[in-house]
Amino acid sequence: MWRIGCFFVFAVVVLASVVALLAWLISNAVSGSEPWAAAILVGLLVLIVLGMAGRAVRRAAAPVGDLIEASGRIEAGDFSARVPEDGPREVRSLARAFNSMSARLEEVEEQRQSTLADVSHELRTPLTVIQGNVEALIDGVYPADREHLEPILEETRVMERLIEDLRTLSLVEVGSLVLHREPTDLSGLLSEVAAGYRSQAEQSGVQISVAVAEDVPALEMDPARLREVIANLLTNALRHTPSGGSVHLAASAAGDEVVVTVRDTGSGMSPKELDQIFDRFYRSPDSPGSGLGLPIARDLVQAHGGTMTATSEVGHGTTIRFTLPLGPT
Repeated sequence: MWRIGCFFVFAVVVLASVVALLAWLISNAVSGSEPWAAAILVGLLVLIVLGMAGRAVRRAAAPVGDLIEASGRIEAGDFSARVPEDGPREVRSLARAFNSMSARLEEVEEQRQSTLADVSHELRTPLTVIQGNVEALIDGVYPADREHLEPILEETRVMERLIEDLRTLSLVEVGSLVLHREPTDLSGLLSEVAAGYRSQAEQSGVQISVAVAEDVPALEMDPARLREVIANLLTNALRHTPSGGSVHLAASAAGDEVVVTVRDTGSGMSPKELDQIFDRFYRSPDSPGSGLGLPIARDLVQAHGGTMTATSEVGHGTTIRFTLPLGPT
């Protein structure tokens, strides 16, 4: 605003000098008894033009001043700064873009703070268990035997899984996730992953079945990442399916993509829970997980060029569907 004001004063001084020179010339050129009349008239006209120009400058300068002030607030870390969307058309467009940018920055900052709080909470639990058990072993409260060392080892595995999940999320978020694509038999992959969970399912009294249509071709995909997706979905399905229930994996071709379905006969979810299942760190009250499994699964599917959706009804199980393109993306 100070620079704009200085520029305006400079423009007024220059224009006033031009007006004075013009009035002097006119007074010398006009004959008659009142040679200064024409000069005065010209001066008045120029002053009117100056007033109109000053008003236009003020109209443009006020929104620009608001933008400068709001930019300073954002630089200082206040992402709630907004500016009025008024003034000339170009300035209104700039104000809208600025408000959109600051709203996005505010959203990202809130998400960052929430993620930090969630990560701190998730890491604190295993660290507390590890610290308590190690102190008990050092003080001689517990003997250093297998029974008391295994819980410590298990908590380190929990931390390892959490850190690996966070690493995967960060790679996806910055676009640095590298997929090692190769022709992969989807039927064999689903059967292989299901076989790894069949023992756990039998202990829980849950039946796992796999059905892949014959027209499903080999897909260009990262088998390790897709195995991670299926494992996450199976883990969730088995966790929420009671004894006597079932989990069914299926795949079929549909146009230029393959649709993979993981359906369980578990407890299901309410509409409110269903809206949040892909949110990071969200988990139902009875879930012991970190709340990262489904978000990671969805991100990995999207990295392959597919989509993931969920349907559920309380008491009638949950169905997760995701698509994979037939060709490379």
